[in-house]
Amino acid sequence: MSNRESGGENCVFLEVRGAIDEHHGHSHEHGHTHEHMDSPGTFLSRELPPSRKDFHKRAFTVGIGGPVGSGKTALVLALSKYMREKHNLCIVTNDIFTREDWEFLVKNKALPEDRIRAVETGGCPHAAIREDYSLNLQIVKDLTQEYKPEIIFLESGGDNLAANFSRDLADYIIYVIDVAGGDKIPRKGGPGITESDLLVINKVDLASAVGADLKVIRLLKFWFKEYRLYDH
Repeated sequence: MSNRESGGENCVFLEVRGAIDEHHGHSHEHGHTHEHMDSPGTFLSRELPPSRKDFHKRAFTVGIGGPVGSGKTALVLALSKYMREKHNLCIVTNDIFTREDWEFLVKNKALPEDRIRAVETGGCPHAAIREDYSLNLQIVKDLTQEYKPEIIFLESGGDNLAANFSRDLADYIIYVIDVAGGDKIPRKGGPGITESDLLVINKVDLASAVGADLKVIRLLKFWFKEYRLYDH
């Protein structure tokens, strides 16, 4: 693992070699209007969580977003297995018309089944974590009252690079992309990439197979204060 200093502050950029992989498929056809954006956003201009918050009403929530198949659910599973012995955790998943991610986490025993809740958004998952996050917020509050968790992992449904969490819903945001779409994906930016607290670029060991240039991808390190290569 190596650290390198560059621009920005308080954000970590990770490359992951074969550490996180999805083992289940998705479908995310949808149609609705999106919040208008004038630019792909920047880290320094990102929205910050409120400075004062009562975590007895809503536990500290880590939002995990990213496109379909990037490795979000597998990351939630890995984090849960790593942290559950020392920390009180709960999980909320989002899918459009199924409970597939919930089923994956239950099957793989991420946490006891009653601590994992599923949201079926019935439309674009982007809206369910930003424009109208009321259902997710209520479930997070319910879990807080029932189990008093230290941390809740809130996984969004797979969506595009414009998707990002409302700071009223997520206190810390992780965004996961992978090299399967080529080196153009991270260069396109978008709030998920530019305004997350932690950007994970997954499956970099597959770069040569899909014709992605890691040198291009690694130019992103200059967006962040801290750059780490994690080789699992």
